[in-house]
Amino acid sequence: MSGSNRFPGLAGHAGFARRPLRRFLAGAVIAIGAACAAVSAFAQSYPTKPIRIIVPTGAGNVTDGVARVLATHMGKAMGQAVVVENVPGAGGVTGTQQMLRAPKDGYTLVQVNNAHAINPGIFKEMPFDSIKDFTPIGLIGSTPLTLLVNPALPAKDLQELLALARAKPGTLTYGSSGNGSVLHLAGVLLGSEGNVNIRHVPYKTIGQMITDVIAGHIDMAVFAAPAALPQLQAGKLRAIGVTTQARSGMLPTVPTLAESGLPNYNFGAWLALVGPAGMPKPVVDRLNSELKAALALKEVQEAFAKLDVLIIGSTSEFAAQFFQTELEKHLELVKRSGATIQ
Repeated sequence: MSGSNRFPGLAGHAGFARRPLRRFLAGAVIAIGAACAAVSAFAQSYPTKPIRIIVPTGAGNVTDGVARVLATHMGKAMGQAVVVENVPGAGGVTGTQQMLRAPKDGYTLVQVNNAHAINPGIFKEMPFDSIKDFTPIGLIGSTPLTLLVNPALPAKDLQELLALARAKPGTLTYGSSGNGSVLHLAGVLLGSEGNVNIRHVPYKTIGQMITDVIAGHIDMAVFAAPAALPQLQAGKLRAIGVTTQARSGMLPTVPTLAESGLPNYNFGAWLALVGPAGMPKPVVDRLNSELKAALALKEVQEAFAKLDVLIIGSTSEFAAQFFQTELEKHLELVKRSGATIQ
């Protein structure tokens, strides 16, 4: 059937098609303009109520401390309370999933860490996509980890430790806070870069892990300096090296593993602020601006220094690229470790 007689009653009436089309396009333009105006008005008035930052870990750790410092100063700047809520469970999945169930309006956010990039590799099933289901707001900072050993171990530096591990493959042990955890993967990277076989011993708590390193039940562990400082000062632990490319501000005399013979070793415990996918861009921009302004404050920098957190700060776009790179890096480390969680 030809186009001219498919609708015979309308033949020759070209204006019939043009007029409704013009009306449709005009209506569409008005609707889009109204929607944009509504989003703009919402962004300009944002925030009009308290903002919630979910921390998907327990209280009293570095992650929690960073969130509370930021909440105080961002809240003052925006004229609304910023409330921190701890929702631990399932390696950060529980709290993150709770944020995703909230409206995509910028009033419920989550502060993620390395687990956000690790979980897709260790969980058989994930309730969300760590990239597609999120809007990065900005990077916050990174905490260097430190390789610590029992003082009785006959190794005073990295090269001596690696030589000892090669002489006794599979005999030396290192602890972590669980299979697939940041501390576990830091140890996996040590074994890979150092070409040594060190046996992994997972723990339920970092406190018990530290106790066992001090007691000599395990030989070493990688963890954050603030948790180890009293034991280091008392001579109950020995620091071998720092995991990041830059030295720890808390342990300035301890060399990095990179400068001690493993040039490609770089592993920090990072933190970032994210929201759900689909957040209005003006709200994302406002949050990013307030986050960077808070990170620039002297009192925030001093508070972070006490937590041994190196401030990063970034645009939302850079954070998105960072997440993709970290996801690929952590997936490879999880694959090497063989860690899985049902």
